[in-house]
Amino acid sequence: MSDELRQQTTAVPSQRSARADRVATAELRVVVPPALVATIPLGSERLVLGRQAEQPGAPEIGDVSVSRKHFAVEWDAGGGFHTGVDLGSSNGSFVDSVRAVSRLPLADGSVVRLGPTVVAVYQSPAAQAGGDDGDGAAATSRDAIPGQAPATRALRSSVARVASDPSPVLLIGETGTGKEHIAEEIHRLGGRKGDLVAVNCAALTPALVESQLFGHVRGAFTGASEAQPGLFREADGGTLFLDEIGELPLDLQPKLLRAIQEREVRPVGSTRSFAVDVRIIAATNRNLARQVDEGSFRRDLYGRLSLWEITVPPLRRRRGDLFMWIERLRRRWLSERARAAPAQEWIFEARAAEALLLREWRDNLRGIDRLVHALAGAGTEPGGEPFSFAGLPSWLWEPASIEAAETHHTPVPAAPARPAPSREELVAALAQHQGSVRATARYYGRDRRQIYRWMESFGLK
Repeated sequence: MSDELRQQTTAVPSQRSARADRVATAELRVVVPPALVATIPLGSERLVLGRQAEQPGAPEIGDVSVSRKHFAVEWDAGGGFHTGVDLGSSNGSFVDSVRAVSRLPLADGSVVRLGPTVVAVYQSPAAQAGGDDGDGAAATSRDAIPGQAPATRALRSSVARVASDPSPVLLIGETGTGKEHIAEEIHRLGGRKGDLVAVNCAALTPALVESQLFGHVRGAFTGASEAQPGLFREADGGTLFLDEIGELPLDLQPKLLRAIQEREVRPVGSTRSFAVDVRIIAATNRNLARQVDEGSFRRDLYGRLSLWEITVPPLRRRRGDLFMWIERLRRRWLSERARAAPAQEWIFEARAAEALLLREWRDNLRGIDRLVHALAGAGTEPGGEPFSFAGLPSWLWEPASIEAAETHHTPVPAAPARPAPSREELVAALAQHQGSVRATARYYGRDRRQIYRWMESFGLK
């Protein structure tokens, strides 16, 4: 497995480094309004945002609610991270929906709101690309993998790097992160003449899974009234995409390994093997290494499937790409209903955009698809007017979705330890996280017991 293809884990600002004097690679991505969309690299120099731009590349936020010098981003050499501070503006600045009454650390994924403008913060080694994908990723489709977040650019580079090699690829990522789109893009860039044949291993019939993959001859078993070639032979000359590979029955795994290694399959009931030229792309949201240790997945098959391994980042690690995905899925929604392409992009008020960006989106693109369906299907398009916070569907903030997010199997990186809040700040943070003490504790980088102590001291229930 190539270390170059693994997504780098972003260290949160609270983790002090022995080399804190080295400026962390970071950037700001202006995402709302569309007219101001821009990427601004961050260094040790002070960056001021407001109606008057002081640094090259910084947008001028031409709105009366924004001060001439409204908000500053500064490098904290002692802590080893960037911080944000309001510059005495009339209407305030908000970091992760909490008013910045004091200097606040900016973590990877923080969201800053200044009047009508919303900015996503990235602190990642990939941010040094400064907006360029690099590594020959120019050919990778921006429609298949849209966005400019550092994690997205690194993903496109990884896809470009593996595409021309015939070795198997293992895609690892949470459910709904778009692994099928990535498989399609690897197949397209690979230039294979055959088709991409996709199969969901979790949907294969346990009793017939072998014949479904490798085929069968007539009379091989009850109901086999005619011979079938199987999915491997259907994908001959092309690519076989094995989604949910972690669900594959253990007793079938050695047969799959043999088919991959020997490049041939033997249909059920046959004495003859057939050569196949198939590239394998597998995908899973499970921890296959853990399944290997537990004995539910073969080590040799895992090693074979992961000659190339790509981790697909969740949406919360590429928050600035959210509205690109909304537009992509909106166009697909309209196309499926034979409706005209949109004349303009949807526009969201800053408070609505901030709320969408800060949501965990544990269901990832499936949640975005549901949002698009709710807004477009209900006929709630504001006809050129921005969507307000009140215009968003109420299920986005339902406690059930919050509980599901908290119990998800993939851990969320801890936020940097934030200063002790005032009563107003704590109330705002609890409101932001829909009353979830666990999510609020994660936001402050504290133990839940500390949140309860603060609540008690402020007389909050």
